[in-house]
Amino acid sequence: MSTDATTGTTTDIEYTPSAHFQVTEGPRDIGLCFVGDGFVAGYGDPRALGWVSRVVGRTALEEADLTSYNLGVRGSSSADVMNRWRTECPPRWEGRNERRLVVGVGAEDVQQGVTTARSRLNLANVLDEASSTGVGTFVVGPTPTLDSEVNARLQVLAEAQSDVCARRGVTFVDCFSALQGHDQWQSDLAAGDTVHPGQAGYGLVAWLVLNGGWQDWLQLES
Repeated sequence: MSTDATTGTTTDIEYTPSAHFQVTEGPRDIGLCFVGDGFVAGYGDPRALGWVSRVVGRTALEEADLTSYNLGVRGSSSADVMNRWRTECPPRWEGRNERRLVVGVGAEDVQQGVTTARSRLNLANVLDEASSTGVGTFVVGPTPTLDSEVNARLQVLAEAQSDVCARRGVTFVDCFSALQGHDQWQSDLAAGDTVHPGQAGYGLVAWLVLNGGWQDWLQLES
């Protein structure tokens, strides 16, 4: 990493490890871990599915076995996720011949006042470490709220996350741009806590993920 002498902020260096995930020959046994915050956990969904279960349920599997684990924790920042994926994911990947990691962070960083530079670095660290250890990664960006000031910060963060992923060839789903101003999304937030969606909103996120390169990333027939 490097430090800007003018601002004193620390950012990730231009490090681009290979993002070409090698699928094993023969039978595929995929261990798929989702790490992140309350949005990954599906908080606020009365059906307790969130976007994760909806995506997994609609993933077309051919000649592959898939075991998924939702490791979303309400209140988790990018720093929390960076620290805990190292210990929580390996036991779930034990015995699997294909390791996959989906990251969804950002909203808590804004709420907790984490700088964009630090959030960016935390995500970069997760992706770089995962890539260097043979783990395929996929990132789902933060979603908008009903608060315009919070949204302004979330937009900056979403753009930063997109850039981090682009530098590494990692698939990034931009939920913020797609859902900002979306009538159904806004009405779903208004019916809840104005931050987390309900059933309809999580369905929208799931649609974005499924249509944002999901099957291609898993290298499965759609």
